[in-house]
Amino acid sequence: MEASLFSILYPLTTSILLIFLITKLLFPKNSSAKYKLPPGPWKLPIIGSMHHLMGDHPHLRMRSLAKKYGPIFHLKLGEVDLMVVTSPQLAAESMKTHDVNFAARPQFLSRKMILYNSDLVFASYGKHWSQLRKICTLELFSNKRVKFLKSIMEEEGHNLVEKIRLADGSPVNVTEMLFAVANTTITRAAFGKEFAHQERFLSTIKETFKYLSGFNVADLFPSLNFLGDISGLKSKLDRVHRVLDVILNEIFQEHERKNANQDRSTDEEDIVDILLRLHKDGGKDVPITMESVKGVILDLFLGGTETTAATMDWAMAELIRHPEVMHKAQLEVRRAMNGRAKITEDDINNLPYLNMVIKETLRLRTPAPFLVPRHSTETVELGGYTIPAGSRMVINVWAIMREQNGWDDAEIFLPERFENNQFEFIGTNYQYIPFGGGRRVCPGINYAMSSMENVLANLLYHFDWKLPGRQNPRELEMKEVSGLSLTRKSDLFLIATPHN
Repeated sequence: MEASLFSILYPLTTSILLIFLITKLLFPKNSSAKYKLPPGPWKLPIIGSMHHLMGDHPHLRMRSLAKKYGPIFHLKLGEVDLMVVTSPQLAAESMKTHDVNFAARPQFLSRKMILYNSDLVFASYGKHWSQLRKICTLELFSNKRVKFLKSIMEEEGHNLVEKIRLADGSPVNVTEMLFAVANTTITRAAFGKEFAHQERFLSTIKETFKYLSGFNVADLFPSLNFLGDISGLKSKLDRVHRVLDVILNEIFQEHERKNANQDRSTDEEDIVDILLRLHKDGGKDVPITMESVKGVILDLFLGGTETTAATMDWAMAELIRHPEVMHKAQLEVRRAMNGRAKITEDDINNLPYLNMVIKETLRLRTPAPFLVPRHSTETVELGGYTIPAGSRMVINVWAIMREQNGWDDAEIFLPERFENNQFEFIGTNYQYIPFGGGRRVCPGINYAMSSMENVLANLLYHFDWKLPGRQNPRELEMKEVSGLSLTRKSDLFLIATPHN
């Protein structure tokens, strides 16, 4: 009986949905005909341009489309108008000239449900965003706070070295170790220590990566609210959200009990302590809700673990492929250390070539090929075309940072290219924007750079590295996998020989 009823209702429901979609999308209320939109590829009913993104990584497909249609082109993804920017000039125009207009974010179902609709990265531009941004800049990632966090980085760098020593000449999974140290460092920075449910928390965070990356049908048809239900996405997001919420509540309760029984200076606070204190004090203009506290904490893990670890992993792979660069970086670190056992903050500040290695890795192997999508609040002109209000925009920084007109030997790993120029991470030169630019530039740049410099300096100082067996370094596989970050497809296994 139940099977028979299902066999009737399922095709009936599907047919009704299909008719609804066709009617809505073949006869839309479309005012874009009066605009001079950027050019773009041909479209199909309902799905629009989605088929043009099939068969390869999105950043590669979009670079190919840019070569055909120009530095800004238009894609129709379901109901969504997406403008894709692939030149530094138009990136500057959008994030500098029209910064306020493009400071808004599109609203995604996954963000609303997992990140409490109250985080910083995806927050709508306004007072709430300004308040959270100020907290991150002045409290969580100020120079003073990062200096305090460097003691954690130094300890974790030392722990990593000791784990590698235990391998005693056997191949070590460098990729796995780099992701582990990135997770442990941010965990200690956020919570003060490792905790009981850490493994479950981190595995759930990893699961959220796939929901926050890529295209979800519910986000491409925002007027059809029921798609999140019938696709099963809402139930998956709700399950992940509940797991994270329970763990975060336990962590917060433990911090409140601990802080009630002892007096601590603000210098000794971890990130949860700071956010709970600000929540208790209340905001001057906008109150800091518990949802905001949780959203910011999740931002730290989603934005500060995989991207950092992936960058270090790409850096080690490129160093293996370029032994002359590896030797030069090792020589710099070892001269600066002069035989001392542990690397400190002062040592890191005297390693300009290592800084160039990281800069070049972020250029050639950026873990974030697109900046977080933006939303046009008003109709504006960009590159001679009209961008209607409500359009979404992404900037293909992967393509920009490999642009042949802007970089000599753009496809070659060459840290020396940064030796005599002033490229910085703060997003003022739009030819080089691995951390974004404008009002939405990443507030955690100092933390990310310090963390990567510390780990890589330890690896280069304490060990000599080579591939197992007779593998040719130049033939090391460098295939990539797209997700929330762009990571290496294969784990990097290396043999570490302790350096005397």
